[in-house]
Amino acid sequence: MDLEVLTIGNELLLGLVQDTNASDLSTTLAECGFRVVRRTTVGDDADEIIRAVREALDRVDLLVTTGGLGPTDDDITKSAVANLFGVTLELDAAYLADLESRFAAFGRSPMPASNRSQAMVPMGAEVIPNPRGSAPGLWLTKDRKNVVLLPGVPDEMRGIVREELVPRLSERFGSGKPVVTRSRTLRVASFGESALADYLDGIQEEVAPLTLAFLPDSNGVDLRLTAWSMEAGTADSLLRDAAGMLAERLGEKCYGYGDVDMASVVVDLLRERKISLAVAESCTGGLLGGRITAVPGSSDVFLGGVVAYDDSVKERLLGVSRSALQIHGAVSVEVAEAMASGVADRLDAGMGVAVTGIAGPAGGSESKGVGTVFISVHHVGKTSTVERRFLGDRALVRHRSAQEALNQVRLCLTRS
Repeated sequence: MDLEVLTIGNELLLGLVQDTNASDLSTTLAECGFRVVRRTTVGDDADEIIRAVREALDRVDLLVTTGGLGPTDDDITKSAVANLFGVTLELDAAYLADLESRFAAFGRSPMPASNRSQAMVPMGAEVIPNPRGSAPGLWLTKDRKNVVLLPGVPDEMRGIVREELVPRLSERFGSGKPVVTRSRTLRVASFGESALADYLDGIQEEVAPLTLAFLPDSNGVDLRLTAWSMEAGTADSLLRDAAGMLAERLGEKCYGYGDVDMASVVVDLLRERKISLAVAESCTGGLLGGRITAVPGSSDVFLGGVVAYDDSVKERLLGVSRSALQIHGAVSVEVAEAMASGVADRLDAGMGVAVTGIAGPAGGSESKGVGTVFISVHHVGKTSTVERRFLGDRALVRHRSAQEALNQVRLCLTRS
């Protein structure tokens, strides 16, 4: 079944809050066979809400909205939709009693007077329970047109959708075998979108009837396989086979599935091989160590690091020779290798990784432009180094440098 999503809130239009509700709704409903064909955002304006709801119902029979159901003056979604449907708001005594008892259970009695408005519901609407918050979901129907109003707080919205809305949708609109839209994502490192497309030339025909999307970001490129409107078992089987084929073709270029983070992959590999790691960072300024320590359990394998931003720190703490710095410069193969071996030696780690580069916006030269980065990995007496040239602003160069450093550690571990 096709439906539309309407997200409501000035903060969304101004870009002050990321609209995660729309994407979460699309993903969850697609998994259950309901296709979101359009997503719209409007502010906290009654006329705009009414216009958006009316236009959506001219196109589809089901609209799901989020936002504007709270207890404050700017929460006007409920009254606007009631006005469009030609009904008034009335007190739901049962919901009010439930709401008051929930506030009392948390030691907040009497309940704030403003929350009483959340027990006012459009006449004839079905109340959808919200165990995570005070604003219930609401379902209104008129002339076979359906509008579902959901709260905008992301955790509350997700809970209602999975626990309450999806079962209701399946009961009212589902039929026969469950027809779903499902995806599986492969994560690819050190490959640009166009280069990866060339490498996988002709792959779209091979994975049909699945579709394949190339999704580049600062971590690399994600390959998303999608099965559209299929029986669940068929979709799962096709996705499994296609993902396996792609992973085999990509080899070490693929570092995981779904939303797996490169740092977690590296930590798992280090733990499996019982190898400790230390890092030496210049241009990344601690980002690399931060990525690693963000992984639960990283203390099993990560010893620590040195942020050697100034050349004097490279000399004193990592043992980089002054002559190497003077002759080759801080951003060079020679200095990167000395940093990697030096941090491994100083911290008595089984592996050391170093990053040194020019993050910009200034500091580049004709031979070493902004974005030039050297990454070295030292392990069992051997040191390997790669040179990369990253595009983007300072933040992007630093992020990509940390990501590639993690990737080089991964490759060293998988190849050894």
